[in-house]
Amino acid sequence: MELKLGQCPLLPPHIFWATLFLLGIHATLSLYPLHQQTKKDQGHVVSLFCFVIFSRFIYFGFVFSHCGFRFALTEIELLSFLAFLCIACPVCYLPVEEAVALMPKVPSFSPVVKNLTYIYEENLNKKTEFGGSDFGGYPTLKQRNDSYDIRDSMNVHCGFVKGSKPGRGTGFDIDDNDLLEMERCHGVVVASAIFGAFDIIQQPNNISEYSKQTVYFYMFVDEETEGDLKTNGGLDESKKIGVWRIVVVRNLPYMDARRNGKIPKLLPHRLFPNARFSLWIDGKLELVVDPYQILERFLWRKNATLAISRHYKRFNVFVEAEANKAAGKYDNVSIDFQVDFYKKEGLTPYSEAKLPVTSDVPEGCVIIREHVPISNLFTCLWFNEVDRFTSRDQISFSTVRDKIAAKTNWSVNMFLDCERRNFVVQQYHKDVLAHLGRMAPPAIYPPPPPPPPPPPPSLANDPPRIFSLETSGESIVSAPVRKFSPRSGRDRRSGSRCRRKVGKDTALS
Repeated sequence: MELKLGQCPLLPPHIFWATLFLLGIHATLSLYPLHQQTKKDQGHVVSLFCFVIFSRFIYFGFVFSHCGFRFALTEIELLSFLAFLCIACPVCYLPVEEAVALMPKVPSFSPVVKNLTYIYEENLNKKTEFGGSDFGGYPTLKQRNDSYDIRDSMNVHCGFVKGSKPGRGTGFDIDDNDLLEMERCHGVVVASAIFGAFDIIQQPNNISEYSKQTVYFYMFVDEETEGDLKTNGGLDESKKIGVWRIVVVRNLPYMDARRNGKIPKLLPHRLFPNARFSLWIDGKLELVVDPYQILERFLWRKNATLAISRHYKRFNVFVEAEANKAAGKYDNVSIDFQVDFYKKEGLTPYSEAKLPVTSDVPEGCVIIREHVPISNLFTCLWFNEVDRFTSRDQISFSTVRDKIAAKTNWSVNMFLDCERRNFVVQQYHKDVLAHLGRMAPPAIYPPPPPPPPPPPPSLANDPPRIFSLETSGESIVSAPVRKFSPRSGRDRRSGSRCRRKVGKDTALS
């Protein structure tokens, strides 16, 4: 039989899964020698494993197509499976109890810098050659260069320059009751922020009871988001939504909500001065792994004090800058000025010469850190670059990291982004959800049934009509008369594609 496109018989789903199982075995055997040689970096093997399965699947897909078969799966099901297979890497976490037991008893070693203090300026000098802001100060070029001269004791700009205490008369102002509670955080803090009612609060999942009792979950919001949460999110006097404590921030220092979000993202050590560890997640992310397991896997196991994932696609700052310009993330002139400035300071495109550094571009939606002087210094100086240049922190990350690394033996643990996707799940922004809602098919209501035709006029001379069924030997069962009633709300759902099935018994008229 000649088979045409679109008329191929379906292979049942169990053949599909059996094929993938065999492909998995094939990929495992193919990559085992490479695994033996690269035990130090399992992520590369996992990535190649996904690639081998994907390529073999495409190959067998063409083979089956040419043989006249197609899989009994829709494109959406196939893409969802491949996304699950290749986007999130498998990550080995210890049980929560074992992770907690491995929590360091004393702070980690901080190379070179041991005492870090922050600049307070009552009267700001705005006439500098380098710009700045009332929140971050107006440091001169000399002050910026001195901040990269790593010493035992340092005093640097780190936001909140107008007040003696962060959050009180500094911009990014916080109520005293909230500040007092934040000062009482002595262990692990999970922080996030939503400004401009841009996202929906995501409740963490798979959180142990121990973490619910000992980890502090803080969500920073502006007054607009506060109003939205009171109306739609269930915010009341308790200041709690699920595990999150909601902290309302007033007198935001920047017009750009994304730049305001960099304050709790990069400066949690200023907001939580007594916390030992912090985990920052963007407001659009849902945490799905216990914080202690994440800290153990990416900090304590690696003897690191700061961890961040690499960008999933780009590792070159120059490429990242062009991608930001193409996507309209910031105005092109400002991006070009920043990149040219770094280039004059010695920034070069990423190459193998930078190994063991694996990337110059982070995926900055998650930051895992211990609050020690060296990691605090890094995020202070990173924030200063965001304050004086563009808010695109991926562009300035490597410059700050490399300048500090040149004076110390400190480094950042840059893990694979697919590992990051293992413990956080990205959700849609509210505007995207609204757009998807507007794309829903409109409700289509069937027209009301037409009125019955008027009865024909009776003719006195017409003989009685005899239908053929009446003359046969068959008995006639009349169909029950249906009463028409208004459609219920259940039948009027928007976009419903349900259709009534016509019964086998049809009324005869």
